[in-house]
Amino acid sequence: MEGEEELLWKSEPQRESIVSVALARAMTSLLTARPKKLHDSISRLSSHSHSHPSSLASLEDSLWFFHSYVADAATNNSPLDQVLLPIIDNALKSKHGDQAMVLLNWLFQDELLFQPIAEALAGIVTGRHDRYLLLGWCLLLRNLVEYESSAHQSMLAGIRERYGDLLKILSTCLPDLAGIVSKGSTLQDGFELPSRLGVSAADCFLSLSGALTKASELQSQSKKLKLNTRTKDQAITFVQSHTIDKKVKSDSKSLLMSKIERDYTLWHHLDDIICLVQRLLSWSRKRRFLHAKGLEQVLKWLEEINDHYGSFQHEAALKTDSNAFKTGDLLLSSCWKHYSMLLHLEDKKFSQQYKELLDQYLSGIQYYMDNHTGGGYTDNNDGGLETRKFFLNCLCLLLGRLDSKRFESMVSEFRMNISSILVPQLNCTDEDVIVGVVSIFKAIILRPDYSQEDALTDTRSKDDQCLLEVLKRLASGNISQRRNAMDVISEVLHISSKSQNLMPFSAWQVIANKLLERLGDEEIMIREQASKLLPMIDPSLYLPALVGLVYSSDESLSSASDAITGLLKRHNQRIEIIFLLLDCLSSTSKSLDLPQSTGDKGSKLDTDRVLKLVPVWSKSVQDWNFLIGPLVDKMFADPSNATIVKFLSYISENLANVADLVLHHVLFHVREQKEIDESFLSRWEQRNYTSDEFEEMQRSLFEHLCPLLIIKILPLKTFNDLNSSIMYGQLSQHIIQDARSRDTEIDYDCIAALLLNRAFCEFEFEDVRKLSAELCGRMHPQVLFPFLCSMLEMAVDSKNILKIKACLFSICTSLVVRGWESLSHPSMYAIRKMIETVLLWPCLNTDSVSKAQHGCIDCLALMICAELQAKESITNSMPDKIRAVGKKGNSVVTYVINQFFNDKNERTSTPEFGDENSELVAAVPLSFRLCMGNVLISTCQKISESCKKPFAAQVIPFLLHSLEFETKSEIRAACTQVLFSTVYHLRSAVFPYAYDLLRIALKALRKESEKERLAGAKLIASLMASEDAILENISVGLLEARSVLSTISSSDPSLELQQLCHKLLACISSP
Repeated sequence: MEGEEELLWKSEPQRESIVSVALARAMTSLLTARPKKLHDSISRLSSHSHSHPSSLASLEDSLWFFHSYVADAATNNSPLDQVLLPIIDNALKSKHGDQAMVLLNWLFQDELLFQPIAEALAGIVTGRHDRYLLLGWCLLLRNLVEYESSAHQSMLAGIRERYGDLLKILSTCLPDLAGIVSKGSTLQDGFELPSRLGVSAADCFLSLSGALTKASELQSQSKKLKLNTRTKDQAITFVQSHTIDKKVKSDSKSLLMSKIERDYTLWHHLDDIICLVQRLLSWSRKRRFLHAKGLEQVLKWLEEINDHYGSFQHEAALKTDSNAFKTGDLLLSSCWKHYSMLLHLEDKKFSQQYKELLDQYLSGIQYYMDNHTGGGYTDNNDGGLETRKFFLNCLCLLLGRLDSKRFESMVSEFRMNISSILVPQLNCTDEDVIVGVVSIFKAIILRPDYSQEDALTDTRSKDDQCLLEVLKRLASGNISQRRNAMDVISEVLHISSKSQNLMPFSAWQVIANKLLERLGDEEIMIREQASKLLPMIDPSLYLPALVGLVYSSDESLSSASDAITGLLKRHNQRIEIIFLLLDCLSSTSKSLDLPQSTGDKGSKLDTDRVLKLVPVWSKSVQDWNFLIGPLVDKMFADPSNATIVKFLSYISENLANVADLVLHHVLFHVREQKEIDESFLSRWEQRNYTSDEFEEMQRSLFEHLCPLLIIKILPLKTFNDLNSSIMYGQLSQHIIQDARSRDTEIDYDCIAALLLNRAFCEFEFEDVRKLSAELCGRMHPQVLFPFLCSMLEMAVDSKNILKIKACLFSICTSLVVRGWESLSHPSMYAIRKMIETVLLWPCLNTDSVSKAQHGCIDCLALMICAELQAKESITNSMPDKIRAVGKKGNSVVTYVINQFFNDKNERTSTPEFGDENSELVAAVPLSFRLCMGNVLISTCQKISESCKKPFAAQVIPFLLHSLEFETKSEIRAACTQVLFSTVYHLRSAVFPYAYDLLRIALKALRKESEKERLAGAKLIASLMASEDAILENISVGLLEARSVLSTISSSDPSLELQQLCHKLLACISSP
């Protein structure tokens, strides 16, 4: 720096001379003197003639020599560098450059010296790149332009007198200043920041260009023309739209225009002004977001007027059409007068006047609201709108310059005034107005020192303090403040999520906790934003807590579900996140703090709250191949974990698309499982084990259930492909017709073999056997029924109840899931005859036989349902199948109702009736006939809605007719019970038969058998509880019913029947 300072004293190397040395001594003496003493010396020198001094012993001598040198240089057009460079150096070193200002003021008083000195000063930096020189030059020029702010302005009369002419000369420096500003940036953390030289050049440009806006006033003052003082209080009128020339009103021009002709100097520097504003905008983005927002709007406005009025510049030069150009220049000068004052980077006067300016701008908005919109806030069709935009821009620039302390003080003092004036502006439809108002409110809420840009910068520098302050605002009671804080966090996460190292672990944890809290925010937009931001954070930091929020009774926390969906989709290829979720759910479901659901389901319904979100995630998974293995492995590693099973059930369709891979992993684990033996199973069933053995046995149970649970999750279509080697292996080509001839065990070479083995092996857990039998029912009938027919025949012959039940369970499942496809299989007739055999067995109320017979009853009922469903849906393309079944005998429903009322002796091929060729006959047992009645009751319970009317039409008339001729009281009671079930379950389908049913019920009430009377009473109760149409149908018989019920309620020996009839009587008697 010292080397640079020395260079300022010489513009170029040259031989020192006596004059140069003397000038240097004189300059040193003058520039080191106190300003007051220097001024006094100038005054004395000006009032006395001075002879040529022999030495430079006094200030007057130095002044005389200095003046003589400048005068000679001006006369001879010699360079003035040796004079101006020390003056510039003084302006840089001195706090205010007062000595330089006093000297220049003295020189400017000489009419002959003013122009040469001013022009030399304006052009001295041309071609120079010395940053030290440029910095001093900018400071000196600004001091000259702002001479009125000097503490010694009383000594600067020369500058004051020549000020207008000085501005014209110095205005030529604007391009040079703009060039310095354009190069005055440094890059830090991705943001442009101004250098010291850039700041000085920008401020000098603003001061000089701002002074040019007052040129007409200066000219009028110099000519001693007074303007109307009323104009000082009038507002500025300007327009940004193409109708500007129509909007300028005469009553608002007086402050800006005079009748004196003026130069249009400022407009010719509009490009430089735009360049300056662009650079100021870049410098403000980092820390002054509100000021930057104001600069954006100013830049937009400058570009608009340049586009609109710039086209008139050429016409103005030709004197053909200067009015429009004058309007543009007037508009630019009017607005730039205020903008230039607000854009300074360093301005000591600003702290003294910002409150006054704030009040003026707010008053201006209010004035134009009252006078241009009639007090309303939505009219955008007049010049007042454009003026409001100007004042809003000024407010953004003004407020954006305040430091945090002044901003806080200003907010406290002017909060109510700002709110009352700016809030109505939100009703305006103009985008620029909304942008300005929202930006100001955002700054007021967040405060300048907590801006978004600060948060980002401090985060990158690992300074958490600012971030923590922003996070505190997430809990603010002010919705807008929370919204803006969320915006800050959003920007932080979008940048930081690219690298977890940008923030420490503690900061990520704090952010996660705060976002979890916002999931319960009263503002839906904040809740939605929080749910979208959480997935950007490592789920391990918050997932357990997030799962807990899903179970909250607070409905507003439904956004927690959205957050889980978001994180699953974002991390859809990370299996560890799925495992973390499953572990959280398992832990939560076991927690005593979990809200329990009503009923006996406990927390299972709560688990579904999260698991129902899984299908959304599953749709985003593009590659399931690498997920299947770990999922199946986890299931086998923790086979008792019901959460995993439920999770898999929600992605069953996705698993079906990779079913072979799933089943491959299942078989791999099954082959490693140990089989149980008779001793093991006996101790389990008899509960003869120690606590350690119990845990081992329970583990074995879940291990055997595990593969079955996974298979159960897969949809039915998984079992349809007969050519699937993983599903059927060789079974589809080598159907086992005779179960007796098969090996005791089937190798686990396919899933079908696994299921058949688990369902029909000698030693297996009951739960495993049941589930295996159920899954067998999903198998293709072509593979299943040949085996089942052989197995059932063998089990019936040996009366192996266990295997009979397994066979029946598989058959029932097959009928339910495949319907006609199973019922039409050729083996079904033989199976039906074996079912008949089991039902003919005498029942001694032993649990095993009774359960087997109940299975037979349900199996026949499901056959009826499948048969009826087929009649509803079968097409003409399948009549052969119907005729094929018909050849074997009557339909199942016909068979059942015929057997129900059949008390005659018939031929039979069953062992109980002799072999096929035997002519021996036997009576049909009553128990078998009652079983047929139970089949009809079971059918009523299971039949689909679409089949109710056909079933009622086929069964009820037959029962009503047969009941008239039935002689056995037990059958009549059972038949009446069947009719009760038809009314109760078939509902409106019994409407055509309602009156006949009432008649049969009343007839039953008169029977001697208590069972018949009780069944009749229940039938009446069911009819009376039916739909209105049925009640209307039976209304004609209610009088008779009332009489019968009255008699029974008072005289029947059965107390139960009396009470029931008494209630029915009350229902009939009530209005």
